[in-house]
Formats: sequence, C-alpha cells, structure tokens
Amino acid sequence: MTTKLLIDTDPGCDDAVAIAAALAHPDLEVVGLSTVAGNTTLENTTRNAHAILELLDRTNFPVARGCDRPISRELVSAEDVHGPGGIRGDLPEPTAEPIDAHGAAFIVDQAREYGDDLTIAAVGPWTNLATAMLLEPALPDMVANIYLMGGAAMTGGNVTPEAEFNVYVDPEAASHVVQHARPKMGGLDVTNRSTVAAELIEDYADRDAPFDTIAAWFGYEDADAVRERGIEDPPSVHDAAVVIDIVEDIFEYETYPVEVNTGHGPSRGATICDTRGTTGEEQTVDVAVDVDLEAFRTTLAETLENL
Repeated sequence: MTTKLLIDTDPGCDDAVAIAAALAHPDLEVVGLSTVAGNTTLENTTRNAHAILELLDRTNFPVARGCDRPISRELVSAEDVHGPGGIRGDLPEPTAEPIDAHGAAFIVDQAREYGDDLTIAAVGPWTNLATAMLLEPALPDMVANIYLMGGAAMTGGNVTPEAEFNVYVDPEAASHVVQHARPKMGGLDVTNRSTVAAELIEDYADRDAPFDTIAAWFGYEDADAVRERGIEDPPSVHDAAVVIDIVEDIFEYETYPVEVNTGHGPSRGATICDTRGTTGEEQTVDVAVDVDLEAFRTTLAETLENL
C-alpha cells in the first residue's frame, strides 16, 4: 500500500533530491508540493519546484506557492550553499504555473481530502505548516504523520552554534509546530550523517540527464565541477533522508519534550530537547537520534534508478 505524501519544500539541492526520491519510490504517491521561502526567495523556490518536475517529466503534480517570508523576521537564505537562484545543475525553464491556492491552504485541503492516508513532509522552514495549523488546528489529528527536516536536538547547529537552518529561518513557526503537531523530527543529529557515497556522485556526473543534475544536487556544485575535482568529502543530503525514512524506517526515534528558542541572541532558533525530563512537560516530539547509513545509501540509490 502506497503512502500519499505532500512535500512542503524550499528547493534547494537536497530538497530536489528528496522530491526526486519521493516521485521515484514505489511506495510513495506524491499528491503535490507546497513551496516556502527558505534556501532562497519564494519566487525562486516555486520556479525551482516546477523546474525539478519538468526535468523529471512529472509536471502533472500541483505546486502551491506558500509564505514568502518568516512569521516575524526578514528572510535569511542560503544561496551561498545551494547556488544562485537556490539550486545547482542544468534545469529546464519551467512552463507550468502554481495553482491558485496558497500553500498553507493547500496543505489543509489535502488533509481534508485524504485524512489519515496522508503524510506531510516539511523539509523547508516550517512557516507554511504552522500557518496551516492555525487555519485548521485539528490538522495533526487529521493526517497519518508529520515529518520534519530540521532542528539540532543533541548536536550543534549549522547556522549558529545552536541553530539548524530551517528552524533558524522561522523560529516562531517552528515553536508552534513542535508544541502542537506531535511530529517526527529528523534533525542534524541524523541528517548530518546521511551522506551519499562519493563514487555514486561521480558516477551520476558522467551520466545523462537527469542524473548529471542529481549529481550537482548531491554535491552542491555543478556536475562539471564534480567531474573535474571529484568528491573528497561526501556531503549530507538532509531532506532526502527524511523522505526515505517515511517508507524505510532508517531513523531510530526517542520521544521528548522539545521547545524552540524564539528570543534574540546567539541561541535564537535552538531546539531545546529535554532528554532528562526536568521540565515535567509532556513528551510531544519523536526525535531522530540514529540513522542506518547503509540502508539510506542503498535505498536512495535504488530508488533514483526508477526515474
């Protein structure tokens, strides 16, 4: 039985791999994408989502434009990592247009249509998801699962010493989600270790489309650079690991109370995981604490061959 999946995303190189893997996995049925500002502007993430679908010849999926900025701060983006326009690789100019529905409303509509047959994977900042939960507070009870890429529960951040990027971009949204969604959170504790073998990236770089472009997504640099220099340090593919976990259970979870620091200063955006139960708060977040790297690499490689 396939899992119906809605991906809330800010493509982004690792988002693109996650989308490709979801489209290719036989046990996943993607019902649509909602885009959010994060790795780059909303205009770019929406264009990138359409370009990814066009590259993969899967333009029949609805794409809904969501929130163009965080709830209460200016956008902090990551083009320095993902490239100009927010993504690497040779992508076609998209011809499709987003649907009329706002991304947050689209999430609610899909939850109402599919109910507990639907899983949501939020792999960008969680602004759309938090907004959808404000539009429909019962949303977490309506769907089967909500998976998150984000947070750094028991490890350091990748933007500040404490904060992971998706949470740092919109801590207010993240705070609402971890308090009310009862999600499965795949943060840097596991996704930093979710790497792709250098040999696979180099092999993809020598192949025809779409694999040469996927190599660029894997390596966060264009395929010609991969061919020229090779890959010395296998990169993490954060968002794809979360998507693979939905169907392959590659993460090990433990349940804890989690809060997000929405204050100012160097710990803004930190995910605070109460591993010792000192707060007495209800355990509300399934926190990923370990990953089966071999299973991730094997499943991802086998899945992408279905494209």
